[in-house]
Amino acid sequence: MRTLGVILARAGSKGLPGKNLADLCGRPLLAWTIEHSRAAKCLDHIVVSTDGPALAAEAVRHGITVVDRPADLASDTATVDSAARHAVETIEHQSGQRFDAVVILYGNVPLRPADLIDRAVAKLAATHADSVQSVCPVGKMHPYWMKKLGASGAGETDRLEAYQPNTIYRRQDLPPVYMLDGGIIAVTRQSLFTVVPGQPHAFLGGDRRAVVTAPGEVADVDTAVDL
Repeated sequence: MRTLGVILARAGSKGLPGKNLADLCGRPLLAWTIEHSRAAKCLDHIVVSTDGPALAAEAVRHGITVVDRPADLASDTATVDSAARHAVETIEHQSGQRFDAVVILYGNVPLRPADLIDRAVAKLAATHADSVQSVCPVGKMHPYWMKKLGASGAGETDRLEAYQPNTIYRRQDLPPVYMLDGGIIAVTRQSLFTVVPGQPHAFLGGDRRAVVTAPGEVADVDTAVDL
């Protein structure tokens, strides 16, 4: 199974301007994801999709192919899958090769388990699933313990109400729930190129699997607090 690694690193960000080049221990965030991708055994080729010259220069410095992302695929409303499809089409046209699977990595994720990429691609191949994503347990941030604010009279909206009514008191009794941690999306080429109007996650296919990480093993940097 020929697998392409696509690192997404657009220049714009409202939560943390320039986040993909933000310094972490003397290196830009993007460099950490590049390192993760190069350490993986399953990737036949790696590209960085970006609209930023400085990000492109960082990729080139590490010997990574750059795909220049057009402005309409680098806006706040552009989708992950559309940018990934553009990168796949571009590199396949340039190289004359065709890939069977695509690994999507975000350039603002400096922490991943060392084997995460290989684990996800191995599961994609072994299960013949459409996609594999990394998830981690939510722990005490469980939706059963989440609250919503309701009307309390006099125009105020500070009445605490259960988001999902339940009687669970101990953390140990909470049913397992997982959240997407942003570590990886591994998807077949066929699924990635499946576009269904009104269904933004159609590209993940019908058979979606997971690889589980421990809390804190993946860090997704979107704000200064995250950094």
